[in-house]
Amino acid sequence: MAVELEPIDQQVIVVFGASSGIGRATALLAAQRGARVVGAGRDRHALDSLVAECAGGPGEVVVGTADAADQAEVEAIAQLAVSRFGRIDTWAHVAGVGEYGAFEDITPEEFRRVVEVDLLGPVHGARAALPHLRAGGGAYIVVSSEIAKRGFPLATSYSAAKHGVDGFVEALRVELQHAGAPVSVTQVMPGSIATPFFENARSHLGVRATAGLRPREGGRGDPRRRRAAAAGRGGGRRRQGPAGHPTDLAPAHGPPRPGHRLPPAALDRAQGAGRRRAVRRARGRGPGPGSGVDHPSLSGGSRRARAGQRPPRR
Repeated sequence: MAVELEPIDQQVIVVFGASSGIGRATALLAAQRGARVVGAGRDRHALDSLVAECAGGPGEVVVGTADAADQAEVEAIAQLAVSRFGRIDTWAHVAGVGEYGAFEDITPEEFRRVVEVDLLGPVHGARAALPHLRAGGGAYIVVSSEIAKRGFPLATSYSAAKHGVDGFVEALRVELQHAGAPVSVTQVMPGSIATPFFENARSHLGVRATAGLRPREGGRGDPRRRRAAAAGRGGGRRRQGPAGHPTDLAPAHGPPRPGHRLPPAALDRAQGAGRRRAVRRARGRGPGPGSGVDHPSLSGGSRRARAGQRPPRR
């Protein structure tokens, strides 16, 4: 069935992962357009600054702290939205973590944490949101990754989780369609976006991860443009779509790029060689900040987190 969504300025929108990056930009834009926004994340200081930044604007923002991997905490965010605003019209699940390194260097606990946040997080979000979205009609949106369509070397846990999200979202969409539920389901698949995600990702490479490009301000990799992609899906019916700057070897979401025309075996070799060159270049620049392996979302806490300055997840 067709899902008719209210204009953004008449919606109650939950943004899970609103502490930084795409999630924060999405929450800001929704509030600027007059929406009532519930922002969720683990960094209370960042969430409070979001409220302050939106104060006096046309929208209203409330926030709550929660870990995407904890079903009870995710449920509490849904209850916060309903108790404060009476309903949920759009749930945008943006929270995510990353880890870089050879598969054999990543511990089972580290691998599990990425899957718990990046795959089970959206599952928990859907479970919390769907009863409310079914009640009055609405949208469930997951900000995933272009890696949902093509796994990348040195990012096995992230690739596995995002492929899982792709399958989950596709299956959930069809289930809801067959049930006649008034809920649209959308997956947004960003490429490289200029957010803290890469600097905060845990790395076993001896160097910090980078986005692979330096997007110009206002360009396709600017998170302020990606927030429009996420917030805009709350007012439309598109089932999935790319966002941001696609990598040369990313899957063909849009017009074909040179790497998309390669046979699978050649694409495998090209991807592996490209990643090795990127690591060599990064090592030549030195480790830089963020190159440690003590990211707070994957371990007991980083030096910054222990100092009360927990970095944002995305």
